[in-house]
Amino acid sequence: QVQLVESGGGLVQAGGSLRLSCVASGSIFRVHAMGWYRQAPGEQRELVAKITSGGSTAYADSVKGRFTISRDNAKNTVYLQMNSLKPEDTAVYYCNAGVTYDSSGYYYTNDYWGQGTQVTVSS
Repeated sequence: QVQLVESGGGLVQAGGSLRLSCVASGSIFRVHAMGWYRQAPGEQRELVAKITSGGSTAYADSVKGRFTISRDNAKNTVYLQMNSLKPEDTAVYYCNAGVTYDSSGYYYTNDYWGQGTQVTVSS
């Protein structure tokens, strides 16, 4: 009933910038906290940044001061602006959201993930 679709990944040189977007669609009643995670080869998936429906944010120490998470509640979209990128930022980036959706008049809340978008930073 709900899908998350990411876009904006790609190849960039160290020091460059990328902006990721993630749109939630479906029979959505409300989108709660949204976040970005990443997973590098051979590593566990880790939290990069998250944002509540009210706009409160939190960041991994490794990206503080370089990445900015934001959201547009009217569009059910979350963004990740990534500046001063480093080779160690190379990973697949996943969008995550808690969503309450409507199914035949009943409301359910689940946690959803996007399919991931590759970010590669060359040195």
